[in-house]
Amino acid sequence: MDTDLGKLIRSLRVGQKKTLRQISEKTELSISFLSQVERGKSSITLESLKKISEALDVSPSYFFPDRSEQTKASLRRGSDAPARDHSAPFVYEDLSGDLSNPAMKPTLVTLQPHDEKGAPFVHRGQEFVYVLEGVLTLLLSGEEYELYPGDSIHMDSSAPRHWLNRTGERVRFLCVNARGK
Repeated sequence: MDTDLGKLIRSLRVGQKKTLRQISEKTELSISFLSQVERGKSSITLESLKKISEALDVSPSYFFPDRSEQTKASLRRGSDAPARDHSAPFVYEDLSGDLSNPAMKPTLVTLQPHDEKGAPFVHRGQEFVYVLEGVLTLLLSGEEYELYPGDSIHMDSSAPRHWLNRTGERVRFLCVNARGK
């Protein structure tokens, strides 16, 4: 459980003068769950974090540290990557750097073996997924797709979808979100 993440969510929500009920209605997550997350009493899935970030009109990367001064270009070297917590059900690594108001959000996502938690999610815009390692199962609008290394899919983000790892190996994929108007 991440109390810092919960505190950041609460701070942003309160700063925007939004109630737990309003966030619950937008995310379809229960008020009690949202309250537990904010108090660091419950873990959060990537899908739930995406729903919350959408309801608060920020990128999921907002909730992760290392937000430095903004520039016109951003070079990120692999050696600059933060240490990963391999005990988490997923690892969500923001690759967007520090450009001001980016048009897209690239993210490196790692799903641990047999990670089948969460629920379908949606947001505005488009999403591009490129599988780097493992077999990613994507449930998209009632259809199931197995994506292998080198496979990609580009989709409207308003279509309900869910990522799963049904294998005994980790899955790593690049996810690029472009926000819609």
